[in-house]
Amino acid sequence: MTPDADDAARRDRAVGVLRRVAFLLERAQATSYRSEAFRSAASVVEQQAPGRLATLVAAGGLTDLPSVGARTAGVVELAWRGKEVTYLTELERELTESVTAALDSAGEHAAAARTLRDAIRGDLHAHSEASDGGASIQEMVLAALELGHEYQAITDHSPRLTVANGLSAARLRAQLDQVAALNRAVTPFRVLSGIEVDILDDGTLDQDPDLLAELDVVVASVHSKLRMDRAAMTRRMIAAVRDPATDVLGHCTGRRLLGRERPQSEFDARAVFDACAEHGVAVEINCRPDRLDPPHDLLALAVEAGCDFAIDTDAHAPGQLDWQLTGCLRAAQHGIDASRVVTTWPVEELLARTHA
Repeated sequence: MTPDADDAARRDRAVGVLRRVAFLLERAQATSYRSEAFRSAASVVEQQAPGRLATLVAAGGLTDLPSVGARTAGVVELAWRGKEVTYLTELERELTESVTAALDSAGEHAAAARTLRDAIRGDLHAHSEASDGGASIQEMVLAALELGHEYQAITDHSPRLTVANGLSAARLRAQLDQVAALNRAVTPFRVLSGIEVDILDDGTLDQDPDLLAELDVVVASVHSKLRMDRAAMTRRMIAAVRDPATDVLGHCTGRRLLGRERPQSEFDARAVFDACAEHGVAVEINCRPDRLDPPHDLLALAVEAGCDFAIDTDAHAPGQLDWQLTGCLRAAQHGIDASRVVTTWPVEELLARTHA
């Protein structure tokens, strides 16, 4: 290997370590500024000529680079020199312990959960920096590829959810062009066009119907007036499920379990799930630690109603795409096998359903 090629390999190794640290911090729900520091440093280091990086490492001058602080510089230097990055080692150990503990707590369901997780091919609910996510579509796709997935849907918010910087029709159309260009670069991996569309008060969907029809996947979710009267909320949700554009019913109760806790919405769950089964709308098993939606009693009702399911992360950062084991553990507790989980289906089979 030539000196230049050797330095390029050292740079790429350092970038990979920085991104892996960011991924693990995101997965563990560390404060966003910590993971963003490593992602920003990775982006800057990746753009540097290998020779310049070699000079900076030798001179102890990595912090001269924008967005590279003392901690990230230390990680780059260790990775550059081929030494163990103890911070990364510790994060990897914490991940292993977390996964082991989750599987141990599942008891007799652990094996079924592992089998289901191994069958997962992609994720139908994730956000990018275009709305309220913390990373670019490219970073989300790179993480999905590293997880061994075959596809990733990008489902940013719809326009009336202004607090989440929801996409107008014009912004969504621009994103479709971006997704198309990215697909040409990452084939055979598939980036699926999509949206998490708000279910409005009357059950209509918060986006141009013609535009919704162009998307690969539409996740419909309630984000407003979550304390609506039970009968009205039931009518609202059933109307959305009956909309031909809807493919997945997202986080159906809207509950929040952590931070600013929020009780679940009240609605006739059996009627809503019956409508999902009738209209081929998958019920999302939302893997976010602060949601875990539906609750177990409602998940049992959805199973009884004959629903299919989408095990989704609702990720707002790349590392959060690795939360699907949580949903698989919950599904396994209810005897849900891969045939009823649309995120285990081959992508063409999935798209045949969403485009029907």
